[in-house]
Order: sequence, then structure tokens, then C-alpha cells
Amino acid sequence: MVVPHHATGARVARHRLADELTGLVPPALLADLVAVLAELVGNAVRHAEALPGGVVRVAWRLRATDRGPVVLLRVTDGGAGAGPRMRVAPPDAVDGRGLHIVAGMASRWGVERDGLGQSVWAEFDPTGSHRADLVAAG
Repeated sequence: MVVPHHATGARVARHRLADELTGLVPPALLADLVAVLAELVGNAVRHAEALPGGVVRVAWRLRATDRGPVVLLRVTDGGAGAGPRMRVAPPDAVDGRGLHIVAGMASRWGVERDGLGQSVWAEFDPTGSHRADLVAAG
């Protein structure tokens, strides 16, 4: 799906994800997915350029396994001068913790870049929950 490269884009993506995955994944996992998707879309809006048409592309894939659902979230934007990176935020900072939240909730996450922009993805795997491995491809 595509959402506006605007603060409302995160809300639209959250609601659509929740609508589509309710009943397909456990409620605790759905809450994590919604939080991480909102963070990734919010980061795309704040820190990256839009794709043509002033949008951000949002996708998810659900795969059922015998251990439970595996979900991959992907947010694609037009890219930024500097790629996404985790940073240390002082206790009184109002931002700077988003990718720490992603890393704490997802099994792993990473960034892929091509000539059109960048995609930030987060995977939720019941066998590797909260491993928070960073995988970056460039």
C-alpha cells in the first residue's frame, strides 16, 4: 500500500495493518507490529524524501510456520542523505529512540538501498524474537 509522506501516513498504515492482521496473529504480536510500523513510517516522513507522488510505500508479509507466524514489515521511501542509524539519546531528549524501539521489538531489522530510495524492514520471528540483529545491505 502507499500512504502520504505526511504524519497522517503512519496512522493510515497502523489502522490498515491492524485491520488486516487482527485474528491472524496473537494480540501481543499485533501490538508490536503496529508500534514498529508507526515508528518506521514516522521516520520515513521525518528523515527521508518521499517517493514520486509524495508517498511512502508500506508492505507486510505474513508467513505461517509450525512455530507461529513470521511477519516482515517493510517501509520504502525516497531515501535521505544519511541512512537510518541508532543513536544515543540523552534522558531528556524528545526523540532519538525510535530505532531502539524497533530493535527491541523485532527479531531483526535492516536497511536496503537502491537507485530509487531505501527500504527499512523489520522481521518478527517466533524463534528469534527480540534478537535485534541489524542487517544492512547497500
